[in-house]
Amino acid sequence: MEDLITWSGRLLYSAFIIYLIATLLFAATIKDKRKEKTFTKLHLIAISTTIIGFLAQLGYFFTRWAASGHAPVSNMFEFVTFFGMMLVLAFIILYFIYRIELLGLFALPIALLIIAYASMYPREISPLVPSLKSHWLYIHVTTVALGEAILAVSFVAGIIYLIRKINQSKSTAKTKWLEIIMYAIFSTLGFVIITTAFSIADYSATFEYTLEGNATELDYQIPAIFGPPDGELLTEERMDALIPTPEWLHGAEAPRKLNTLIWSLLVGLLLYTGIRLILRKRVAAAIQPFLKKANPELLDEVCYRSVAIGFPVFTLGGLIFAAIWAQEAWNRYWGWDPKEVWALITWFFYAIFLHLRLTRGWHGERSAWLAVVGFAIIMFNLIVVNLVLAGLHSYAG
Repeated sequence: MEDLITWSGRLLYSAFIIYLIATLLFAATIKDKRKEKTFTKLHLIAISTTIIGFLAQLGYFFTRWAASGHAPVSNMFEFVTFFGMMLVLAFIILYFIYRIELLGLFALPIALLIIAYASMYPREISPLVPSLKSHWLYIHVTTVALGEAILAVSFVAGIIYLIRKINQSKSTAKTKWLEIIMYAIFSTLGFVIITTAFSIADYSATFEYTLEGNATELDYQIPAIFGPPDGELLTEERMDALIPTPEWLHGAEAPRKLNTLIWSLLVGLLLYTGIRLILRKRVAAAIQPFLKKANPELLDEVCYRSVAIGFPVFTLGGLIFAAIWAQEAWNRYWGWDPKEVWALITWFFYAIFLHLRLTRGWHGERSAWLAVVGFAIIMFNLIVVNLVLAGLHSYAG
């Protein structure tokens, strides 16, 4: 078993490195002077490298499955890595349909960020809780991840479309919203950097505080900007909390989660500001010249097709299969759990997307903005709902 776990970790690390190499190869195709549809040796090497990385991650998935005895989608680390793998799979399929190398240049870095984000969570293999001991674990979770991954490709196509088409010569509301998206990406990178750095430094600080009348200890792996209310630092030679966590944030983990969020936003702001100073222009404006080869009509088509394919898959996994499993596990099809509510919100949003597209003619820029907002809802569902809002689906433990 230990050998399988070791090999599983090595395969995931290998997949990460291979995806990074594939990203650089797709970046090299931008300088190709030939027409976009021409399939060159460089394109073949780039997509082949991506497929090799996907196979390595698939190897991680099955070796971890063999080691744990169940599908590795039962905690935050496993689900997020699977989500990243499905995003790569969705990209590979759509690449062979549309042959747009720019999809790889944007989709693979997002997959890399997702995998890096997953690696910040505990990787230990633990036994399944009773409610997860069901074949619906495989059916429900995997179809949800696949559906969301295909929908994420619509975001990739949408963001390329927006950067390509929006006028960057002057500051407008549209350019500001694009920069907010860029900052959000930098903040995710900031989370990965800050947690990795303090993990390498083996940072740990313990606070004691009173929660519901009981003495409670809370361990921090990042220096505490926000600490527990009336908390006392127990670890010597560690930074004491600067600000107490607001009382309206409930839950034993709330102070640590808020602290991690603030650190991520601050490091993201530092990264974003540094890049802006180096580029001396908006990030999207710096990227735009590299997207001249992009065909806006084709990007719009990919954006729509990704939703048209991903929406029914998500409907099956996120609503129908989820309701069947809920009946089996909790004797009710629907219970207004936070995860269930946000799955329904996600479903309604993409249903509205398709309605506006097919009946109101929302093409191009409006469709691209909807794809960006939809991905924001997916990420809110993945991160905030899973980790902050208490419920039957919470991964906070």
